[in-house]
Amino acid sequence: MDRTERLAWRIEGMDCASCVAKVTKAVERLPGVSEVEVNQMAERLTVSLAPGVSTPEQVVSQVEVLGYRARPLPTPAAREPLRAAGHTAHVHGPGCDDHDHDHDHDHGRGHGGGAGQGGAFGHAHPHDDPADAGKPWWRTGKALLVWILGGLVLGAYAASLALPERLTYPLFLVATALALVPFGRRAIALARAGSPFSIETLMVTAAIGAAVIGAAEEAAIVVLLFALGELLENVAAGRARAGIRALASLMPRVALRLRPDGSREQVPAESLDVDDVVLVRPGDRVPCDGAIEEGVSAVDESPVTGESVPVARGPGDHVVAGSINADGTLRVRVLRAAADNTIARIIRMVEDATASRAPTQRFIERFAAWWTPGAMAVSALVILVTPFAFGWDWWTSLYRGLAVLLIACPCALVISVPAAMASGLSAGARRGLLIKGGAALEAIGTARTVAFDKTGTLTEGRPRVTDLLPADGRSAEDLLAHAAAVEAGSAHPLAKAVLAEAEARGVAALPAQGQAAVPGKAVLATVAGRRVSVGSPRHAAEAGAALGAFAGELLRLEGEGKTVAVVLVDGGPLGMIAFRDEPRADASAGVQALGALGIRPVMLTGDNRRTGEAIAASLGLDAKAELLPDDKLREIARLREDGAVVMVGDGINDAPALAAASVGVAMGGGTDVALETAGAAVLQDRVTGVAELVALSRATMANVKANVAIAIGLKGVFLVTTMAGITGLWPAIMADTGATVLVTLNALRLLGWKPALAGARG
Repeated sequence: MDRTERLAWRIEGMDCASCVAKVTKAVERLPGVSEVEVNQMAERLTVSLAPGVSTPEQVVSQVEVLGYRARPLPTPAAREPLRAAGHTAHVHGPGCDDHDHDHDHDHGRGHGGGAGQGGAFGHAHPHDDPADAGKPWWRTGKALLVWILGGLVLGAYAASLALPERLTYPLFLVATALALVPFGRRAIALARAGSPFSIETLMVTAAIGAAVIGAAEEAAIVVLLFALGELLENVAAGRARAGIRALASLMPRVALRLRPDGSREQVPAESLDVDDVVLVRPGDRVPCDGAIEEGVSAVDESPVTGESVPVARGPGDHVVAGSINADGTLRVRVLRAAADNTIARIIRMVEDATASRAPTQRFIERFAAWWTPGAMAVSALVILVTPFAFGWDWWTSLYRGLAVLLIACPCALVISVPAAMASGLSAGARRGLLIKGGAALEAIGTARTVAFDKTGTLTEGRPRVTDLLPADGRSAEDLLAHAAAVEAGSAHPLAKAVLAEAEARGVAALPAQGQAAVPGKAVLATVAGRRVSVGSPRHAAEAGAALGAFAGELLRLEGEGKTVAVVLVDGGPLGMIAFRDEPRADASAGVQALGALGIRPVMLTGDNRRTGEAIAASLGLDAKAELLPDDKLREIARLREDGAVVMVGDGINDAPALAAASVGVAMGGGTDVALETAGAAVLQDRVTGVAELVALSRATMANVKANVAIAIGLKGVFLVTTMAGITGLWPAIMADTGATVLVTLNALRLLGWKPALAGARG
């Protein structure tokens, strides 16, 4: 009986951070309700409800009395990102059997179509009024209110040029009353729900006061500008949600699943199970995360990863959901269910990221919570004290006090940070830069140091044979044939490199028997009756082999950052094979880009010192080598003493360091553990993506600072001019609405952000 139940609802109509605060505060007031989470981007409310105290119906009632609409979500679906983004599963009819991706632009219409559609006269989303579904924003109920008010105000103003005031003044009163009905109703509901100092309360109080003192013209302009500001907020919220809907639309609606008998069946892409086999034809979107079983093609991954150049894929290669098959036909085995594929994970990360507030945002919200009641107190002082302190008449003090009230509306200030953060997160996601929250986005740009793992991060993670040095009188092919014989069947990366080199050169491995391993040192086998080993130089020394002229070559190769294996036949050297895990093509450019941003790049690796230092020197960064996972933790702690540290890695052994850094960044090809531990991810394995993350963070925070300056600066200017009697009520509300418009437009500008390194991507 004491166990709480976790329930979720879809909340339609939230268009700013203020809406989130209102819903949260109202629901938290209910007895038996705990762990309230409101996600504006996903339009989702999740609560823990104690049985026998408050009911789900009471939660819905508490939300809907504020002017929003709540629809229950099944508990498993509460975290299902495709449905949260408006993705509905259905199968095309026969007429759409081919190339279903051609219709992707229609996908998600059921979620409200265009951006930012408003409902009838309230804080309403397109779904609040079913008649608004699918309409452009200028034809919705919220827009209709703006057009009606605008028509009345402009008509009254035009009439006032030719008619006496007594005939036109009532038109301004009608416009004021028309808007005050929905806004006033909402202000009362918010007060009852625990938010008496809402933006609506400030606006309604000031508008009523203006009408009472005979300033109905300005009161009408006040409510018109307020309604316009709300419409613009709704448009901005719709644009942000459109980003998630665009991600969801990358998924094809249907897939061609192959039956065991080889026949095809068309099924919803969401219904695919692990180990299903699907057919992906030229031009189709890949419907799953999977591995190619048959076929070769160029795959365009740019919609998902931001990688601009199609990449060749063949049997054994992995493909990601949402990428486009360019030419060949592929048979792909499903590796992840729909709810856990790449697109679903991206959407989930973006949704969760927008719900995670940055430190700056939390400060602004705390500040705004005190700002509103403080503004009402200052307004009251202006009205009640100035007649005695400055000799103002009561009409002047009341008028200016109401203007102060309007100037104090914190709307622009409240949305200044989350609007910029949401735009920054969406812009990054569209370019394969995933950031898990505002806190991570804010911290990345403050980094003083970026620490890289080596293998699989700065390098490709696949060692290749670089040098074959046979003994005098022996050929490179002979050396490779003996080494391949010993290494046959081994899964070690160096063994794979030897076998790959033998295959590339057309060298057949000799027959071998009795393969055995000396852990960490060598692999041994009997080849043509002779004992052959492939091992480290240390093993060769311990075996008593005289390297002779090879000793100098060994030092040279290791100085070049290469790993060397010595091949012995009956205790004598047959030759040496050198390997190197080559740096990624863009590793040097990525390191240089960080340096240009004033960030110190370092490499932390478990490899031997010579190899680590050689790779680091070729890329132009410092190196710390021979580090165990615990050593990496200590090194991260030391680096953090000088400022914020970003750790970049891809493996399970990197997870502790990723968590210990100020922000961990996982390379997209890394393990699930690294992706879950990190605060951000570069979906495509691009080292330059790390510098892009820093640039995006700095651009976002610059946008935030500009927004806050606009919001506070305009209010400060108009506060001074109002108290001096230079400006009145409608310029005061213009200060708030104007700031809201500027802040919104400035934040939306981030959606077009492009990294300066775009040309270096490859």
